[in-house]
Amino acid sequence: MVQVSVPQGSNIVIGQTHFIKSIEDLYEVMATHAPGAEFGIAFAEASGPCLVRREGNCEDLERAAADACMRIGAGHVFVLIMRKAYPISVLNAIKSVQEVCNIFCATANPLWVVVAEAEGKRGVLGVIDGDPPRGVESDTDRESRKEFLRRIGYKR
Repeated sequence: MVQVSVPQGSNIVIGQTHFIKSIEDLYEVMATHAPGAEFGIAFAEASGPCLVRREGNCEDLERAAADACMRIGAGHVFVLIMRKAYPISVLNAIKSVQEVCNIFCATANPLWVVVAEAEGKRGVLGVIDGDPPRGVESDTDRESRKEFLRRIGYKR
């Protein structure tokens, strides 16, 4: 298991993709679907030079994404870290990138990536990024949820 730190005030998306051009396609998604966002993206090649490719418009988030990708150490993994935007604004566009195979998480929570290793190769099995449930919401909790979503502009 690999712990990945999410920079303060940021969200992270971790997924799997299969081609070197993914890094540029993911950059375009962020630039067109979240134009005010600060972001960094990293993609770990699984063959050839096996480099972590990186792009972004914010140097510290680009560096954090590349560091997370190196810590995970699995080919075909991408890490996108964003500020001033939320994953909900870009997830469908990310999923529509033709090379994207899987999304493992989109979170701001503390995060552990479950990694398997076989014959010197590594792959992501999944993530752990949340606390277990403490109960079922009450009517008051339900009203608080609805008010919160309207206050932040996701519902009318």
